[in-house]
Amino acid sequence: MTTIFTKILTGELPGRFVHRDETCAAFLTIAPITKGHTLVVPVAEVDHWTDLDDEVVAHLMVVAKKVGEAQKRAFGADRVALMIAGLEVPHTHLHVLPIRSERDMDFAKAQGDVPAEELDAVADALRAEVERGQ
Repeated sequence: MTTIFTKILTGELPGRFVHRDETCAAFLTIAPITKGHTLVVPVAEVDHWTDLDDEVVAHLMVVAKKVGEAQKRAFGADRVALMIAGLEVPHTHLHVLPIRSERDMDFAKAQGDVPAEELDAVADALRAEVERGQ
């Protein structure tokens, strides 16, 4: 079955992309834990990250690093967290989120009601910093 992430990657569902290439894409989550919370998702629809080719895993990490550096610049984050939980969608995805403490990594704090205009503004700011850093 096609995952929601594949539908976003193919354009069947909208996504707020901040990076895209032939191997993966980075887009904002619709339920951010912190401002700028981004998902890095491989094009290959693989459930568990340990089943990905080593080259894809390495590429995901490089993209996550670029996104994290952009998050620090765009949102003044002290740190950037990287999590691979993989429980809610059976398609590998890395959570990259700006944080100030470990308490900022709590999925119970996910906000499902962020206005579209605010998400658009966050995506624009982050995309500009990703592009600037390349």
